[in-house]
Amino acid sequence: MNTVLWILQALLAAIFAAAGLFKLTRPIEVLADKLGDWVHDFPPPAIRLIGALEIAGAVGLIAPAALDIVQVLTAVAAAGLILAMLGAIVVHLRGREFPAIGMNVVLLVLAAVVVWGRIGPYAF
Repeated sequence: MNTVLWILQALLAAIFAAAGLFKLTRPIEVLADKLGDWVHDFPPPAIRLIGALEIAGAVGLIAPAALDIVQVLTAVAAAGLILAMLGAIVVHLRGREFPAIGMNVVLLVLAAVVVWGRIGPYAF
């Protein structure tokens, strides 16, 4: 189970790091073209903050367990990413961007598995 959790954490970390870097480094017009019209519903600093939080979540999925320091922070990071995905689902529902919701749900479920695996009844 530990190996499965590490694979999930690495996969989630890669996805959220890439998404966060994209939001931090690309102009708003490019983000709107690639991510959808929801980008225009938020001020640019909010988009950049979302990107920074996604990167922080990616680091939080790997660093605590890899460095053997306060390993519960891995579950906390995954829980934070669950909250981010809940917010993304709401935003995409409001904008009627239904295809994007599927990926948000998948990422939410994978992050929930990490939380459950790291602090649930079978955590190790």
